[in-house]
Amino acid sequence: MIESAPSETLAGGKHWSMIIRRHMHLRLTDIEGGANVGMLFYNPLNLLERYNAPDTLKCQHTFKLTAGHCLYSDMGRIFCSILSDDCGWHDTIGGNSDKSLVAARWGATSFQTHRNDWQQNGHDSFLVEGAKYGLARRDLAANVNWFSKVGVAQDGALSFDPTSSRAGASVELQFQMDTLVLLHTCPHPMDPASHYPRKPVTLALFSGKAASPDDPCRNSAPENSRGFENNRLFHLGCC
Repeated sequence: MIESAPSETLAGGKHWSMIIRRHMHLRLTDIEGGANVGMLFYNPLNLLERYNAPDTLKCQHTFKLTAGHCLYSDMGRIFCSILSDDCGWHDTIGGNSDKSLVAARWGATSFQTHRNDWQQNGHDSFLVEGAKYGLARRDLAANVNWFSKVGVAQDGALSFDPTSSRAGASVELQFQMDTLVLLHTCPHPMDPASHYPRKPVTLALFSGKAASPDDPCRNSAPENSRGFENNRLFHLGCC
C-alpha cells in the first residue's frame, strides 16, 4: 500500500467514472463511517462485457466480498482483485437505490429547487455516468456496494448493518485489465437512516505491478487462477 498516493474527496450523494488502466490501484476510504459506494465495471474495448455478481460469488463460494476476492466479468475474466480491506464485508446482492425509493424514504427533491443539495439516487447516477460512454438503462447490472454489509438469516431474510464501516476504513483494489468504472456515493437501498445520508469518501489512484504467481488473490480459490489465465489470454489477443 502506498500511503502518499494523491487522493480526491467525493461528497455523499454524487457520482464519478473513469477508465482505470491495468495494474492500477484504487483505494477507497470511508471518511466519516457509514458510507456506501455503488460500483459497476465494464470492459472499455467491449462494453457488452460487464461485472457479473453471481459468478463473482459462486466462483469463490462466498456471500460477501473482502480481501483476497476477485471481481469477475461475464466472460470469466477478472476486472480487479481486493488487496486489502478494513471492513471485512462488502455487499454485492443488495442492489441499488432509485428515484422512487429515495423519495419515499427521504422526500422528493430536484436539482431545479434544491440545487446541489438534491437527493440523488444510485440508478440515475449510474445512467448519468454511463451515458458518457454510450451506455444506457439496458446496460446496468447488479452492482457492488462497498462499505455496506447485508447479512442473511436462516430463513433467508436480509438485514442491513449501518455500523459495519467505521471512520477511516478503506478497501484497496488492483485492476487486472483496463476497466471502465462507474461509481456513486448514494445511500444503500436498505439504509434505514432517518435523514438522507451524505457520507463522503476519498479516492486514491496509483500505479502498481502485475500480480505475481504467489499473489494471494490469484491463489485464494481455484477459479481465480483460471480467471487470471483468462486475462492472460485476453491480453495476448488484444495487445
